[in-house]
Amino acid sequence: MPLTRRIPKRGFTNPFRVESQVVTLDDIAAMPEGTEVTREALAEAGVIKLRKGPAKILGNGELARAVVVRGVKVSAGARSRIEAAGGRIEE
Repeated sequence: MPLTRRIPKRGFTNPFRVESQVVTLDDIAAMPEGTEVTREALAEAGVIKLRKGPAKILGNGELARAVVVRGVKVSAGARSRIEAAGGRIEE
């Protein structure tokens, strides 16, 4: 039997994949100053939904002020921009 007929034609879907909700630095910059960035604060601001899964901050956009990020995943680009603005990330 030819190889093309022996190989399955369906793709693989990982049942354990966890899809994160995307949060940009512009979304964080739009939040009131002095707000600690947590999942609950992001949900209050309407950026994410609490029941939809974890949130992850990506480095798209600009951040001009220092913020404290607690309990949210952060990409490498966003981490460098947050720290350059004087903020910190607490796991």
